[in-house]
Amino acid sequence: MNLVERAKNIMFNPKQEWEVIKTESVTIGDLFTKYAIILAAIPAVAGFIGYTLFGLSWGFGTIKIPVGATLTWAVITYVTALIGVFIISFIIDALAPSFGSTKDMVASTKVVVYGYTPGWVAGVFYILPSLGIIVALAGIYGLVLMYMGLQKVKDVPQDKMPIYFIVVIVVAIIVYVVMGLIVTSVAFGDYMITHL
Repeated sequence: MNLVERAKNIMFNPKQEWEVIKTESVTIGDLFTKYAIILAAIPAVAGFIGYTLFGLSWGFGTIKIPVGATLTWAVITYVTALIGVFIISFIIDALAPSFGSTKDMVASTKVVVYGYTPGWVAGVFYILPSLGIIVALAGIYGLVLMYMGLQKVKDVPQDKMPIYFIVVIVVAIIVYVVMGLIVTSVAFGDYMITHL
């Protein structure tokens, strides 16, 4: 699996790429070590650079944050992104039999890891924190990819697909809101309290 080719193909030619992914023999370790840990670093590193150089937009102004707090944010963001992928993969797999699919943790992890590709790649825009909206839009496209992946890789019956996908979205939102609160409170909590 070539990381650059896979990222490009899943974003720009997803129908064909999901067919390739479905038949690929990989392990969960491969999905993390050869793909997720590399791409998940993009938003964390870009955010570190952006927040250090330009600060954090807050209300109608910008707050300059010390390098230590920004570095803490980057590390925790990176770690929680990977933990989030595992949690969502686990929940997709646990729910699969309820929606006419089979339990297959590797397939579930494929759906999440490759579905998150656009958000991770677009994370480069965090270099200019004001462009964070682009990352959010890429994340929405990632949900479209996850939908396609659930259909192709998990073989979810068409009639059960919409409800399964809604449950997955709700779970993903909950996981990432909780992770975001953890990241923000640990990295910036004390700084915000003392400087606002």
